[in-house]
Amino acid sequence: MAKSELDTRFSEFGTVSFASVTRVNDFIGHLQNGKLMGARCVKCGKNFFPPRAQCHDCLTAEMEWFEVTGAGKLVSYSTLQYAPTGFTDEVPYTIALVDYGAYKVFGRIDGSVPRDDLAVGMTLKAAVSRTANGQLTYVFNRA
Repeated sequence: MAKSELDTRFSEFGTVSFASVTRVNDFIGHLQNGKLMGARCVKCGKNFFPPRAQCHDCLTAEMEWFEVTGAGKLVSYSTLQYAPTGFTDEVPYTIALVDYGAYKVFGRIDGSVPRDDLAVGMTLKAAVSRTANGQLTYVFNRA
């Protein structure tokens, strides 16, 4: 990409994209390559997901990417029956918080996982996916 071109890759993320340009646009490049990535502060080692361009503890912009791999434990989940504008065609869907130890990841449970099978403490893994309208995203599946 030429330096004069605007990097709008973030417009390819999520059901409804609220921002086309961020300081962590490389997140989208990683998704395009099948990898879900977080950011780690080089100075203090704090992990962030979603990725951040700057550490809120150290206030440094020295960040590096790390891949969200392996499995985490389901901390909490909720099935939404109502949704904000742009998401109403997708209800009901289930959102969740999954603990990977050094960081937590918030996202959707894949529609192939029956809601009746969900239980706090169960093991899930994040995977790159696409929304119904073809946008990049990630979801949680059984580990």
